[in-house]
Amino acid sequence: MRSWLEQHRAGNGSAFVAKYKVHRLVCLESYENPEDAMRREKQFKNWKRDWKIQLIENGNPEWADLSHLILES
Repeated sequence: MRSWLEQHRAGNGSAFVAKYKVHRLVCLESYENPEDAMRREKQFKNWKRDWKIQLIENGNPEWADLSHLILES
């Protein structure tokens, strides 16, 4: 079975990824517990697109793929 990252890059498992063909991880945050991560994800869903772009550009101005950070941990 392929890893979730390979599935994501192939457009499987996520309707959003399949529809918009986004395959790079450009923003990454880590949390101590799942509840905090879920709370943050819900915040993002209410954000305007411009706010999300600003968050990415503040932490990753080149929009580099950060997936290697997950694979190293």
